[in-house]
Amino acid sequence: MGIAVLAMKASVIEMFLVLLLIGNSEAKEVTKKSKKPKLSVPQINCDVKAGKIINPEFIAKCPAGCQDPKYHVYGTDIYASYSSVCGAAVHSGVVDNSGGKILVRKVAGQSGYKGSYSNGIRSLSLPRWRESFIISEGKQKRGMTYPSTLEYSSPKSSTAKADETTKSYQKSTILLSTTPQPTTTTRRPATTPAEPLSTTPRLWTSLDTTTASTTTITAKLQPAGHRVRDTAGETGSWKPGLALLDAGSRPNEELKTRSLEPASKGDPNCKVDLSFLIDGSWSIGKRRFRIQKQFLKDISQALDIGPAGPLLGIVQFGDDPSMEFNLKTHANSRDLKAAIEKIPQKGGLSNVGRALSFVTKNFFSNANGNRGGAPNVAIVMVDGWPTDKVEEASRLARESGINIFFITIEGAVENEKQNVIEPNFVDKAVCRRNGFYSLNVLSWFSLHKIVQPLVKRVCDTNRLACSKTCLNSADIGFVIDGSSSVGTGNFRTLLQFVANLSKEFEISDTDTRIGAVQYTYEQRLEFGFDKYSTKQDILNAIKRVNYWSGGTSTGAAINYALEHLFKKSKPNKRKLMILITDGRSYDDVRIPAMAAHQNGVITYSIGIAWAAQDELEVIATHPTKDHSFFVDEFDDLYKSVPKIIQNICTEFNSQPRN
Repeated sequence: MGIAVLAMKASVIEMFLVLLLIGNSEAKEVTKKSKKPKLSVPQINCDVKAGKIINPEFIAKCPAGCQDPKYHVYGTDIYASYSSVCGAAVHSGVVDNSGGKILVRKVAGQSGYKGSYSNGIRSLSLPRWRESFIISEGKQKRGMTYPSTLEYSSPKSSTAKADETTKSYQKSTILLSTTPQPTTTTRRPATTPAEPLSTTPRLWTSLDTTTASTTTITAKLQPAGHRVRDTAGETGSWKPGLALLDAGSRPNEELKTRSLEPASKGDPNCKVDLSFLIDGSWSIGKRRFRIQKQFLKDISQALDIGPAGPLLGIVQFGDDPSMEFNLKTHANSRDLKAAIEKIPQKGGLSNVGRALSFVTKNFFSNANGNRGGAPNVAIVMVDGWPTDKVEEASRLARESGINIFFITIEGAVENEKQNVIEPNFVDKAVCRRNGFYSLNVLSWFSLHKIVQPLVKRVCDTNRLACSKTCLNSADIGFVIDGSSSVGTGNFRTLLQFVANLSKEFEISDTDTRIGAVQYTYEQRLEFGFDKYSTKQDILNAIKRVNYWSGGTSTGAAINYALEHLFKKSKPNKRKLMILITDGRSYDDVRIPAMAAHQNGVITYSIGIAWAAQDELEVIATHPTKDHSFFVDEFDDLYKSVPKIIQNICTEFNSQPRN
């Protein structure tokens, strides 16, 4: 009996152990199944801007090498979405130049992004931007799910519409008899692919859509006509009673429906202020003028005009230029296209130089809708060649920060070149002579082919080299103390400081220019603004400056710099004087400093060791805290470089841009 009971107990225990093992196994299986999958972190490049990424919060991995000044960053701690994501990550200290994982969170836009120098990156200030972001360590928050792939905004929200509009040049022309016929209209379906372009130019004539919709007409494909110029500059001869209709045109009812669609705010990835200078001369003829207007309408559609994106105004030139409308007249592509259609041809010569001067002086102003944060772009369209000179007017435009593009249509052939007033006028006019800013079109009937290439170039704001910034728009004169108290070794350190500041600027004959004066009791012009036009030449010239030694007459040195440097400054340049001294002046500095301020020279005073603080403040432009600096030793001069550059840029960005 006892043995049987023991056996039964052993059996029960065995079953319990089996059930326990099964339960543990199932629990482990559930644990395995419920284990979170490993987060897949998408990689982004150094040049990716936060505004290009749609996701409101995400983890990404930055590559090595993002500590590069070409990856622009705007703001401190909170960055404008126009910034490089990885550049901002390095600036904030979340990662270093070797890269790594970061967590990015989008926040609302703000005003007054502050620039600063941190972790080898100088961020720039920005008056305002529509969206911001914050960087933190790339650790997954509890309960949060992050995307394994990032969603990027399309470079053009209306690509399909733009392509459709562009094809209006490419579709086969249909000859339609306007005489009423009993038969119905035969039209090609909208989905039919465009036929290859004929090498023979085609004629374009508009047909009123009311006529098209109310008259019964017969369509018949005809071969393209041959181009013949008559006295009015028109092309082709055609049978009377015939009109031309684009195969892709829509009936009135559809057009009315489309007009009710909400207007776009514009493409934020292409925020530029754009002036088209169109050719209204008699040489172009009425028909080519209509082609030019159709091209402008296609450009307007492809750009996606709006207050958050590109804005466009038009200046027509003939003998004299006239503004058809400015940047703020039309705030969407639909209204702009309707306005372009109504532009009449003014006639006259092709005085492009006069038109460029007009644009520089009048077009890009606050009153005409110019926005301080958007690059200024002028696109010149000219039939053949200008009838006046463009070099000087173009130079002034470039120095004012205007990016000039040239589109030449049907340029001079070999036997016509003797008639061109200014040879190589395109190279003399455009922002840079690298081919990016010039387009040559062999025929007006091929103009449609450059719509997308032109839009792509205009919207590539990183390559708009002539945009006016704090780093490319000044004449900077260094006034250097060469007195005996400085000494030979310290003088070389002082020159290195001058070189370090100069390196930060974009130097050329149309960008920032550098000049230098050395002084003791006497003064010496080391080199003027027009002496050197490359950064390397400037740095070499600074190295060659020989130490003079003598007394300290700072007041006389300021007067000398005003007379021998800044009197030769260009009128559209910001004039900056950076005076460096290590002691009290033997003469009075108040009257010379006042003269500098009254002449529009922004003066920065840099004092070392025994420099007199009261004199530094008198010399410096108001507010003195932003324009006066002091260091105890020459070896500490380099530390003030980032702050000086930051203050120069902050002051520039706070001024109205005319």
